[in-house]
Amino acid sequence: MERNIDSLFGSKTRVKLLNLFFNNPNTNYYVREITRLIDEQVNSVRRELSNLQEVGIVVSTNNERKLFYTLNHDFEYYLPLRAIFSDEPMLLKRQNTDDKNSNYWDDKLSLVLDYINVFIISGRLVEDSTSKVDMIIVGDNKDNKLSNWANSLEESMNKQLNYSIMNTSEFYYRFSTKDIFLNSVLKNKYKVILDKSNILGKE
Repeated sequence: MERNIDSLFGSKTRVKLLNLFFNNPNTNYYVREITRLIDEQVNSVRRELSNLQEVGIVVSTNNERKLFYTLNHDFEYYLPLRAIFSDEPMLLKRQNTDDKNSNYWDDKLSLVLDYINVFIISGRLVEDSTSKVDMIIVGDNKDNKLSNWANSLEESMNKQLNYSIMNTSEFYYRFSTKDIFLNSVLKNKYKVILDKSNILGKE
């Protein structure tokens, strides 16, 4: 299988680069660092980085006289390539919201996939929902990772969202005791975008 992938993408170095970037989608790397990590010659790495940048898979920035490369999340075929090269399973359930395409939440959640366990949308993000809550975000909000992510969603949508962030234990307790707040959301129209532990029993 590995040999077939190498043949398909034309270069062993290119395949190693794609594996590196799609398994570390938010990390910036400089050339010498990449060379060590994938154990390939620097000239080969430079050549393939140039190819990937020309296609649009990676972008580069200058910082402290070093050229850094990182994955381009806006690349047209980001999700198909992620499915091929990332070791992280595609756990996300694709849903439409407003005028966004079906890959919208896959892309957004990829930024916090290590921190978030359950993600529910309702209210203004779901057609015909009358809920006053737009998002329920469940996971580890260490260093305000999820709070900052929610703020970035508001900015990208250009709207203020009503959301609640809670850890997994709190969410499970509220769900199991039919908490009034959570129950009010789940009795309304909503969509489960992510449920890693299948707490809600959704397919």
